[in-house]
Amino acid sequence: MNCFEPIKRLLLRRALSPTAAELSAAIEEISGSYGVQAALNGLLRAQVILGLRKPSLAIYDHTWHMIGGGQKYGFTMAHALQDVFEVTLLANREICHGNILEWYHLDLHKCKIKIVPLPFFGDWRHLDPARVTIRTENPFHLVALESGNYDFFINNSMNEKVLPLSNVSSLVCHFPERRPKDYFYADRYSHVIYNSDYTAGWIEKKWKFTPHKHIYPPVDMAPNVAADGGNKKENIILSVARFEEGGSKKQMEMVRTFLKLNGRSLMRDWRLVLAGGCADPEANAYLQGIKAKIKKFGADNIQLLVNCSGDQLKEMYAKGKIFWHLCGLDQTDPALVEHFGMTIVEAMQNGLVPIVFDGGGQREIVEHEVSGFRVSTTSDVMSFSLKLAQTPALRESMSGKAIVRSALFSREVFEKRVLEFYTAERDKYASLNELNELNELDGLN
Repeated sequence: MNCFEPIKRLLLRRALSPTAAELSAAIEEISGSYGVQAALNGLLRAQVILGLRKPSLAIYDHTWHMIGGGQKYGFTMAHALQDVFEVTLLANREICHGNILEWYHLDLHKCKIKIVPLPFFGDWRHLDPARVTIRTENPFHLVALESGNYDFFINNSMNEKVLPLSNVSSLVCHFPERRPKDYFYADRYSHVIYNSDYTAGWIEKKWKFTPHKHIYPPVDMAPNVAADGGNKKENIILSVARFEEGGSKKQMEMVRTFLKLNGRSLMRDWRLVLAGGCADPEANAYLQGIKAKIKKFGADNIQLLVNCSGDQLKEMYAKGKIFWHLCGLDQTDPALVEHFGMTIVEAMQNGLVPIVFDGGGQREIVEHEVSGFRVSTTSDVMSFSLKLAQTPALRESMSGKAIVRSALFSREVFEKRVLEFYTAERDKYASLNELNELNELDGLN
């Protein structure tokens, strides 16, 4: 007998109109055999089947308070679902609707926000799951307990240390950063959603199971075309990526490559613009090294835009002609190869021709020699950049194909796929015929 059998039996016998006493008795029967959480799950689902309320859905991310592509993925899911579910955003640090609107241009006023404090991390801004080992308590059990109060639970932060206790659960995995040990619960979720085929392959290698649903990230950086037909392009090579301390985004390699291009007469009227975020620019040795390199060679046609505004970034996308993204170059750690590459799509939406490292999720975005170029060396970067600079007709043709290609990864496509998937799951959840045990509930181990 599955844990929902008493409710199913009752609803079938009473034609979806049980008395309060009968429903209470069924819940007590479940509680006695399977525990309090199973009883709560049964009650929640019975309410939805009886049409007493819309299903509730919580979306959790331990990094909601930080700006990033993964967070945008989750907030955009909330935007797609807030009319279909009663949506609550679960966070561990303070966030507000105003932040979300300012950072991502998403109006989530229909969503509730609930903060689940994690005292284990104190005042740390970065709530790093890697700090949690079997030798410590699992602070994320507090999130697990909260997840059991909802019909649906989405863990957007690829945090495999959160045990799902809801009836239906989803883990969004942008990349499996840690191997399955020390409070590993990724395989307990009803669905594991992945952002790229590259990520799916590493889930299978690291976590030893096949994920369930592929949904590419949402990208919405298409330009606002002016009445005169649009913005005029300038001779700008643009790169947009965080200035990571370890240099994984390869901005230094880009600077060195551009300095070599500076020696070509064809490229003397071109600029390299490196835009990206940095928590503490003065303390970032990698960023300071880039600045020193530029100063040493007097390269006034290399511009750094550190922590630039959204309007500045849009302006650079509108003006740029070529886009460089070399994350993964000379890299052996698969976690440091671009898992997808949202800024690449942003550039393509604005007609920049991408030249990207041939690896990771970038292979799924850029069609080599059609909508851009994929490279393995900086020599290839130079060769294709020169080709685009000296052949305007080729660049314009590839620019148009890049725009067409980028439509596959739009926010509209993302929201449509999310809504279709969760609407189907909601319909199954609300069906008496589908009333089965969905998750194995055996406590917080």
